[in-house]
This record gives sequence, C-alpha cells and structure tokens, in this order.
Amino acid sequence: MEGTKTIAVTEGTFEAQVEKSSLPVLVDFWAPWCGPCRMVGPILEEIAAENEGKLTVAKVNVDENPKLASKFGIRGIPTMLFFKSGAPVDQMVGAGSKQMIQQKVDSLL
Repeated sequence: MEGTKTIAVTEGTFEAQVEKSSLPVLVDFWAPWCGPCRMVGPILEEIAAENEGKLTVAKVNVDENPKLASKFGIRGIPTMLFFKSGAPVDQMVGAGSKQMIQQKVDSLL
C-alpha cells in the first residue's frame, strides 16, 4: 500500500488506530473480491488525501478480521463507519459517490 493515504487496520491495531485516534476516522469494511468495494477504494484514497490532517481513512479487510466485522454488525460490504472520539457516529452501506461520502465526512469535522 505504498503511496496510499489510507491505512490498513486489523483486529490487533483497531483500538489504537481508530478508537484512540485524536482525529475522526472513516473505517471502510471491505474485501478484495467485492466489486463495489473496489469501486469505492479510489474514492476513499481521494478523500483521505484531500482531508489529510483532519481525518483518518482506515480499511478493514473483513475476510482477515471477522471479529471486527462481527463486533460492528457488518452484514454487507462495503460498509463505512464514521468514528468520532472513539465511537461510531454514522454509517453508510454500499458504494456511494464521492460527494455522498464527503458530506458524511464534513459532518464529522
């Protein structure tokens, strides 16, 4: 993931990188085999770059981190959870447009 602005988060790093983050965090629950997830990926890279220093964009591979998907009740992917002060405050299920995702981000900032 060289050169990307998003971070990969695992069950082992979720607490430190998301729940204890000083910035709001957009967490994308995804899987490599998911077509809509692959469509959202470049959009999230753009959002991460454009909001650098104000927002962290994290990605959780649900195949590799099933406990996290279960903990947050992820039933379909892509699902984006929006965290503020360590707690989920909003969510978006399915592939959304950059504008839709950015509006949710703006409400966090």
